Amino acid sequence: MIKQTILTLTVMSSLLVLQGCSFSESSKSSSTSSESLTSITSSTSSSQANKKYSQEVSDYTMAYVKSSVANADYNSFAKGISDIAAKAGINNWEQESSTYVAIGQGLKRAGTTGVVFDTYKSNFAHNNAANMKSIQQGYDKRD
Repeated sequence: MIKQTILTLTVMSSLLVLQGCSFSESSKSSSTSSESLTSITSSTSSSQANKKYSQEVSDYTMAYVKSSVANADYNSFAKGISDIAAKAGINNWEQESSTYVAIGQGLKRAGTTGVVFDTYKSNFAHNNAANMKSIQQGYDKRD
């Protein structure tokens, strides 16, 4: 009887240990899934924030161009872009090619063409070849 009781206790404790391992693995798996979901959510949020920033830059560029006179003040344009970037948490917008792509999209939406487009492109890009290329990419981009 004592042997049988000891055997029963041994089997029961073994089962408890196995259930504990299973629970532990289940918790680990659940934790990993949670981390993956957080990563996906964060990535989606970041992507949405980037799209929102680009849309705001494009909208601002279009409005600025449509309302500006022939002697546009490019410093005030840059200040407006700077304000949009700061709101989006971007500290160095001048180094972000996405900013210039969005400017190009705004120039297209404003209906600029030919010499007018080239002038804005050159001035907004500060005659920087890489920035002018990004503006052109935005201008050429299909909606």
